[in-house]
Amino acid sequence: MSPRTRSAARVIAVVADILAFIIILWIVMYLLDANRGNDFVQWVHDAARWLAGWSYDLFTFDRAWANVVAGYGLAALVYLYNGHAVAGRIRR
Repeated sequence: MSPRTRSAARVIAVVADILAFIIILWIVMYLLDANRGNDFVQWVHDAARWLAGWSYDLFTFDRAWANVVAGYGLAALVYLYNGHAVAGRIRR
């Protein structure tokens, strides 16, 4: 495998990790009732909402925290799985 291919695979895996981290960070902030008036908290929420826009309302539960964990959590798992799967295919 060429160094260029190895680097591309590493970049894809790191990007997937960063996207999932942002989403997971929002889940944690939500569960810990972070101050939504804080600019950083708002940025994380906006970024996570954009990244998980396709999955956020996929499930509906009676409890708001369950909607956040399921909707955003699914997006985080998909980014991690797909990003690392693509990186693995590139490495081969």
